[in-house]
Order: sequence, then structure tokens, then C-alpha cells
Amino acid sequence: MPATSKNNRDKGILSNIDWVTLFIFVVLVSMGWMSVCGASYNLDEGTKLLYFSARSGMQLVWIFSSFVLGAIILYIDDRLIESLSYIIYIAFMVLLFVTPMLAHDIKGSLSWIKIGGFSIQPAEFAKFATALCVAKVIASFNLDLSRWRDLIICSTLVLLPMGLIIMQKETGSALVYLAFFLMFYREGMIGSILFAGAAAVFYFVVGVRYAEVPLWEIPQISTGEFLVLAAIHIFSSCMMWVYTSLRKPFLQVLLFGMGAYILAVLYAKYLIPFNASWVLWIVLAATVSYLFVLAVRKQLWSYALIALFAIGSTGFFYSVNYVLNDVLQPHQQTRIRVLLGLEDDPKGAGYNVIQAKIAIGSGGLKGKGFLNGTQTKLKYVPEQDTDFIFCTIGEEQGFVGSALVLVLFLVFILRLMHLAERQPLRFGRIFGYCVLSIFLFHVFINVGMVLGLTPVIGIPLPFFSYGGSSLWGFTILLFVFLRIDAARNRLQH
Repeated sequence: MPATSKNNRDKGILSNIDWVTLFIFVVLVSMGWMSVCGASYNLDEGTKLLYFSARSGMQLVWIFSSFVLGAIILYIDDRLIESLSYIIYIAFMVLLFVTPMLAHDIKGSLSWIKIGGFSIQPAEFAKFATALCVAKVIASFNLDLSRWRDLIICSTLVLLPMGLIIMQKETGSALVYLAFFLMFYREGMIGSILFAGAAAVFYFVVGVRYAEVPLWEIPQISTGEFLVLAAIHIFSSCMMWVYTSLRKPFLQVLLFGMGAYILAVLYAKYLIPFNASWVLWIVLAATVSYLFVLAVRKQLWSYALIALFAIGSTGFFYSVNYVLNDVLQPHQQTRIRVLLGLEDDPKGAGYNVIQAKIAIGSGGLKGKGFLNGTQTKLKYVPEQDTDFIFCTIGEEQGFVGSALVLVLFLVFILRLMHLAERQPLRFGRIFGYCVLSIFLFHVFINVGMVLGLTPVIGIPLPFFSYGGSSLWGFTILLFVFLRIDAARNRLQH
């Protein structure tokens, strides 16, 4: 390549790179290093923060190497990255498949591969490979995610790494892949699928939390079962209103059902006690039958899909106990029960969250200052420099510092959304939304589990949690997108 051409190329990259996003990245990484220092600080080692024997010193190595990695990515031709999408995806799927065979058991997880004196977690890099492949497939074949066939193709690409990671007993890392459905929604997936996901969460939480609670002091009726079955009926009725133009069937189904189960509860309360949930079963069966009849008569297959939603919802609800008791690991079961208030385990599963809350609360408004956190310094919070590092921020920097970190993440994600929307090609936009969805999921769940708002599933806080795999994985995601964005002017001309 002639020197002039190379200089123009370098100048183009530097002039087109989004420096705002890059600046936020540097700030977050710097704040992350300070948090690792506070979380890993050992009274016996004094102030040896820069020693490689300390986690703070090792984190500097990961940070420096991530900067180098990011710089290298910026000088790779974006067209080469796109052309290798399928190869990268296949390579990482093979790696995920063999990981349990090569990994060492670490706290029951088979997700870490040792290379020399280091360990890497392929699942962290597979997110990048999946994002590339999904973006390439949708853009290359002009898929319309409002069509079921196209949606199934893309969902398969996402569910495959999820399944392989679950085989490694890393359920938390696998759940991150659900973030891709936010991108699917942006690219045309019908909103009812996201609603179905939210409904599934409702069924799970209400069904498990109130399974043993009698409704209105009627021992034969489970509050959880009754409320979930009633919700399925109401949701199905409301979907008739939203997805069809016929209002009369909606009112008929809704009012008939509500009247039936209200009368059933009153009968069980004041006349003969019985399990009124059986009435709801009959109502749901009648509703589903009516929907299928309408689908045939009026040739409106939306009614059939609503009926399938009701059947699927019911099947999901009655599979909850099996999943909770027979599929999830014992420690995961306990975490969910503690979160839902079914168990009190202050010395076990609930210990991390309790201590994290204490640490955050002790920070007050302005915090105790850098390296002055007593809860973290005395190691009361397990995993305080990895999954629970946000408690270190709360203790040392207080409410002000914690709020600043969350605001920076918010600005960061909104900036990624802006970059995604300005992409001239669909591939760049889709990959951008994959990146921001992954970051959003990580931040929301990680902060939520530290505050006791979401289950503890063990995922890192981007740019903050200690470790090379997560930092490199997030760096690759971000800088590949920045490289794609830097080429937008060439594509526009």
C-alpha cells in the first residue's frame, strides 16, 4: 500500500471514530480500576496496588492489553470483519462445545479454560461472535423478523450458544443472550413476543411466590395458581382487542370469564369450599375452543395464535415447579427462593446480597473515600471485586459516586443507540443494537442483583469487574462497532 494511501486511511479512522464513546469507555475503565483496588485491597499488603501479585496490579495488565486490542481492531478493515462473521461464529460454537471437556471445575462451573498461567472464559467472547453472525445473516438475506420463519432462523443462532453455555453450568452467562431479543424487536419482531416473555416472568414469580398461600382464606385454592390462570385468561382476552378488529368477541370472552371465576370464589367462600381453579380451567378451555372456532369462521389466524399463547402460557406455568426443582442447580433454587421471600438464608444464598446492601448503605451520600471501605476491606462481601463490585462503588464513593456510574452507563448506552441509528447499512445498525442490548442487560442485571432486585446469576459489570475475559470481551464488542461506525462515510459516498 502506498504511503499516501496509508496516511489517508489512518487519518480517516482517527477523524471518523466516535471520540465521545471512546472517552466514556476510558472513564469507565479508569473508575473500574479504582473499584478493583478498593475491592481487592488487603491490609496485610499495604499499598502494593501496582504489584502483579495484587488483583489491582493484574487488572492494570488487562486494561493496558484491552487498549492495545482496541487500537488493533480500529485498524482492521471493517469489510474483513464482516466477511469473517460466519467463520468466527462457527469457531466459537465449536469452542463452546468442547469447553466442558477441557475446563477445570471452578465452583461447579465448567466454563474456564486454562492456558499457561491464565484462564479464559469462551462464553464472554461468544457474545461478539453471535452478534456478528446474526447481523450478517439478517442483512445478507434481508430477513424480515415479523415473519415467523425468519425469526426462527435468527432465534436458533442465539439459542445455540445459550444451550452450549448451559451445558457448562453457567446459566447466568447464558441468560445474557436473551438481550438479543431487544435487537430483534428493533428489527421488526412483533411486540407480542416480548409481552409473552414479560408474562412468563409474571407467571413464574406469582406462581412460585404464592403457591402455598390460600386465596381469601380458602385452603383449597392456591393464590398463585388462581391468579396466574386468571391472568392468562385476561391477557388472552386483551390480545383479542389489540390484534383483531372485532371488539364484541373480546367483551364476550372477558366478561364471561371474569363472571365465572368471581362466582366460583364466592361459592367456595360462603357455600361449599372447593378448588375454584378448576372453574378457571374450564373457562380457559372454553376460551381456547372459541378462539379456534373464530379463526376458522372468520379466517383470522390471529385468533389461533392467541389460543396457542393461552395453551403455551398454561403449559409454562405448570412446568415451573419442574424447572425450579429439577432443572436448576440447588444454589440457583435457593437464590430464587431467597429473592422471592420464600426462604431466609442470611448465612447462605442471601449472605452476598445482605452484605452488599450493608456496604452500599454504609457509604452514605459521599462515601468513605478511596480504599477506606470497611466492609470491602475486611472482605465481608464475597466476589466483591467481580460480580458484586458495585457495592464497592457504593461504599467508597457513596450515593454520588454510584449515581455518577449509572449516569455514565446511561449516556454510554444512549450514545451507542445514536451510533446504531446513523449506520448507512443494516449490518452496522443490527450489530450496534446487539452491542447496546448486551451492555444494557449486563448493567441492569448486575446492579439489580447487588441491590436485591434481581436474582443473583453471576454476570460481571462491564469495565468494572475484575478479570481479563470479561474486559476483553466487552472491548472487542465495543471497538468492532466503533470500527464499523468509523467506515460510515465511505459507505455513504
